Amino acid sequence: MKMKRILLVAALGAIAAISLPAGAQDVTLRMHHFSPPKAPQHARFMAPWAQKVEKESGGRIKIQIFPTMQLGGTPPQLADQVKDGVVDIVWTLPGYTADRFPRTEVFETPFLHTNALVSAQAIQDYYDKYLVEEYKDYHVLLLYTHDSALISASRPIMSLADFKGLKLRTANRAGGVFLRGVGATPVGSPVTEIQTMLNKGVIDGVLLPYEIMPAFKIHELVHNHITLAGPQPRIGTSVFAFLMNKKRYDSLPPDLKKVIDNNSRRNIAQWAGQTWREVEEPGMNAAKALGNKFMTIPDAEVAKIRTAVKPEIDKFLAELSRPGFDAAKAYADAQAMVAKYTK
Repeated sequence: MKMKRILLVAALGAIAAISLPAGAQDVTLRMHHFSPPKAPQHARFMAPWAQKVEKESGGRIKIQIFPTMQLGGTPPQLADQVKDGVVDIVWTLPGYTADRFPRTEVFETPFLHTNALVSAQAIQDYYDKYLVEEYKDYHVLLLYTHDSALISASRPIMSLADFKGLKLRTANRAGGVFLRGVGATPVGSPVTEIQTMLNKGVIDGVLLPYEIMPAFKIHELVHNHITLAGPQPRIGTSVFAFLMNKKRYDSLPPDLKKVIDNNSRRNIAQWAGQTWREVEEPGMNAAKALGNKFMTIPDAEVAKIRTAVKPEIDKFLAELSRPGFDAAKAYADAQAMVAKYTK
């Protein structure tokens, strides 16, 4: 009799399992990125996003976040980690893998951006027109930008001539376009290597937004912060990619896909853009608290800078062009998209 009861319970359990709707399954997703937990990217965006998804799924989606490359590898390897299914979600910069995402790099080219809120919305239009094929191996949760990079250097810069001889770190090739144009030497690296390079004198400064400086103590190592006069005060920007493994997304039941979709792309672009606008102020205040200097290159010198950089932009866009893709046209379209959202 006891054995019959055990068999009955087992049979009922099996039937119940078979009868469970697909939507009742629980899912655990592993997210990997390179920033510290206190950095705005983690604290103000990724962690709240994960909490929102978990709540809206009724707790059926669990998201484990592994910051500071805790699962191994280097920041440039994140795109492959999520593509290959090593992890389920990553937050990374396409610019860390030069020429792998050439159409995305167009959106990073100098003299395109105004601010993060505008760019976060404009790049959704740009994605629909130019980037779908480029990200066909991923499920794109969001592409967006930070509030654009200013120059932070070991010495003041107030003219085109002041750039000569400087070695400045850039996150992507588009930053190198600007730096070569003004006569500086670009040094590419992930943000995680900046402290070491500054301490060893490998670089004289960085192209970087304010928001990330406190997390890596960069404002303690360079004390001059430089922007440009005019409507585009920053040098350029970096596109961030919030990506999910395509097969993992496709395996979700329809109701959980909807939760992810409700927290993807245009549904969260303004939130991401506004967040990046807001997190600039604490970084700037941290630099002010140390007595750092803030300067703006005047209009006349900015005009010289634009003239000097223009040939490098043209060359870069020619390099990015492919059969069926005119990067110069894409750049002009991106400028129009940015203008559409600029108020």
